[in-house]
Amino acid sequence: MTTAAQTDTAEQAHTVLAYTFAQAGVEGFVHARDLETGAEFDHGADSQVVLASVFKIPIALEYARQAAAGELDPARRHTVTAAYRVGGSGTDGCAYDVEMSARDLAFMMMTISDNAATDLLLDIVGPDRVRSTLDGLGFPGFGFSSSAALDDDIRRELGLAPDRSLDDQLAGIPDEKLLALRACAPGSSPSSTPREVTALLAAIWRDEAGPASACAEVRDIMGQQVWQHRLVSGFPEAGVRLAGKTGTDFAVRNEAGVVEYPDGRRYAVGVFLRTSTAVTRQPLADRAIGRAARVAVDHLRAGT
Repeated sequence: MTTAAQTDTAEQAHTVLAYTFAQAGVEGFVHARDLETGAEFDHGADSQVVLASVFKIPIALEYARQAAAGELDPARRHTVTAAYRVGGSGTDGCAYDVEMSARDLAFMMMTISDNAATDLLLDIVGPDRVRSTLDGLGFPGFGFSSSAALDDDIRRELGLAPDRSLDDQLAGIPDEKLLALRACAPGSSPSSTPREVTALLAAIWRDEAGPASACAEVRDIMGQQVWQHRLVSGFPEAGVRLAGKTGTDFAVRNEAGVVEYPDGRRYAVGVFLRTSTAVTRQPLADRAIGRAARVAVDHLRAGT
């Protein structure tokens, strides 16, 4: 039964979130869940949102499931060739071919959001297997794609050359055209809901998304993500551990992950933003993700 006091604190949390998002000039959607009690907090949590690189979580999960089942050798080496590299983080920006293990492709995909590593790993595990796993876990609406396919869609939509770097061709294109891209629209780009994303995280953290060793590997890799400017910014205290995955694309700024406190309580949280500009650097939006996550988690902790 929800008490009047709990209703009041929830309303206060929504007010703070609305103010936080307004100050950052963004539209925001939030969901958080207590992994022990199942208590939830939502702020537009059933709205469809563009995942951007948050869609890499189920690819990592499928890699780990196949490795745990002995279907895939995590130590086998694969080559990131020019066919995968388009410029960006990690191997995606390397000048020459890079060889690494399947496990390290997953590591690069999740820790620095390496798109070339993502696409090669997706080819290795098979898109059909990722889809089957998501459907089997009860997440039929959770979208994913190769990064190359998304880039090709943008080239076609903007009439850009198919054989040139996408980033090199975006300079000078006005904001209004970039904000109107299908890549920024839920449903035409890999999408889900904040509630569904935290449910997937909960399944991974509870060892319900596959063999325990597979779930543990995904948790370990996500715990090594290097970006400290979004979720982490909301939880600066020593002893609080975070594991997460960011997502960024034009008007999209996201992060979803799990916050673990020294008292053992764990909270899956996802914050998904649509910004009013497509500029690359948006520190106000980045900080708003951390602040929003903290508001949601604090609300859940106050109710226990």
